[in-house]
Amino acid sequence: MKVMPQKILVFQQNGSGLKKIAGIKEYGKGLCHMDIFNIDQPLPPILDDTTPFLPDTIRADLVLDFLKHPDLSYDLSALCLKENIPVVASGKKEKRHGVLTPPI
Repeated sequence: MKVMPQKILVFQQNGSGLKKIAGIKEYGKGLCHMDIFNIDQPLPPILDDTTPFLPDTIRADLVLDFLKHPDLSYDLSALCLKENIPVVASGKKEKRHGVLTPPI
């Protein structure tokens, strides 16, 4: 029986996940397929509407959140919760239902 690789969608802001992405590529060969969603433009401190920056739907087995902007992380986690997709948001201080927040 052939095991299908997991589909991981990584969200990063200004290269914030580069080291972890490199580690997944090195140690996860054949175990996962990874797509990277980059947000690199300057953002205001408060985003009332994050829809221009996040996709409408997510198709993945796992989402990794390396976003720095709290409004983006919050809305990303809400979208993933709606889609029943687990999220790992390393180093985040606030807890949110459905999001695992291991220390850095």
